[in-house]
Amino acid sequence: MTQTTLTAQEIFRAAYDNRYTWDKGFPGFQATVTLTDADVTHTGRVQVNPDMTFEVLDIQDEAARRLVKSQLWEMTIHRANRSFEESHGDNTFDLGSTDDHGAIEILVGGASMGNRYKVRDNIVCFVHRQIRDVIVNIHTFETQQTETGYLSTGYRSIYLDPQTQLPKDSETVFKDTFEQVGGYWLLSHRTIQESQADEVKTTEVGFSRFQLL
Repeated sequence: MTQTTLTAQEIFRAAYDNRYTWDKGFPGFQATVTLTDADVTHTGRVQVNPDMTFEVLDIQDEAARRLVKSQLWEMTIHRANRSFEESHGDNTFDLGSTDDHGAIEILVGGASMGNRYKVRDNIVCFVHRQIRDVIVNIHTFETQQTETGYLSTGYRSIYLDPQTQLPKDSETVFKDTFEQVGGYWLLSHRTIQESQADEVKTTEVGFSRFQLL
């Protein structure tokens, strides 16, 4: 069966299933975390549990704790092993246009009407999703292939006003590095570059000394 004969749902489902996720046997892990933000470094411990809940320990600064927690939330939501039916069973899918780079637009109806994606080479390379009162656009420009799916290693995001479709905030670029521990790929380093006017703010988050639970 060639790609031109596939439905929008089949194309999107194949790319969804091609993402790297932790399997149902994921035991959780502990790690040392180092956060460098505005030339200030904070060090502590994190624990990610098998049910994807997590804790940040030994970081007293509340803003630093919140920043580490936000990265753990983003990490776990993308590694969670949820079936296509669980995530998209209430949605419908239609084909949109194909861009100059060969990415196929997938238009979403049903429960998530208005969302859209782009798929290229069996990878979701663009996300347009409304989350409460904002729209987030995510462009993936680098990936790493593993034995069981791909990891996004370079992507940029921007939030838009749903009414005007204009940016509400600065563009943020993420660069991720992963380490394989006990058969699981775990985030070991993340660089976050936030563009503000003519300045670029860089935040570094590193995870090391992994121990599976």
